[in-house]
Amino acid sequence: MKRLNPDKLHVTYLAGATPDELIVPRRYTLTHSDITGTLFLSIGSEYDTRKTSKFYTRLMRDEVLAELIDEGEDLIFRVYCHVSGGFVFGRAKWRYNIFKSELPLVLEAIRFGDKNLIEKIPTIDNSKVFVHFQSTDNRFNKVEEWGFIADYK
Repeated sequence: MKRLNPDKLHVTYLAGATPDELIVPRRYTLTHSDITGTLFLSIGSEYDTRKTSKFYTRLMRDEVLAELIDEGEDLIFRVYCHVSGGFVFGRAKWRYNIFKSELPLVLEAIRFGDKNLIEKIPTIDNSKVFVHFQSTDNRFNKVEEWGFIADYK
């Protein structure tokens, strides 16, 4: 881990999810506190709408959603960042650059937060990561490949 402070990561398993049993899809909701720098990761079969429906989160739209899904014979991670569209704080280019700079930390948090599952099923480390930047501005509305989840140990 290059950037993650494990003491600042709090992981919650939602109903039906456990630390060491694979459910597909396996969905991740990552939010944070701007004041303390604490990261909050929820893992479940659905996204944690309780975290994303709070007023501040709806205004900032700085949460990151991800999912581990089965695409044919491979498990892959798809990560979703809301860059622009609707009512959000900040310009698209600024938000895109912030998401890009913080994505290594985000991916480290997801991998570390689900380390028990990855230790049980090490082939998950071979899963490719695709990041979906979602924007009404075509310059920032794109999908990028970010290597493998193992790159974020």
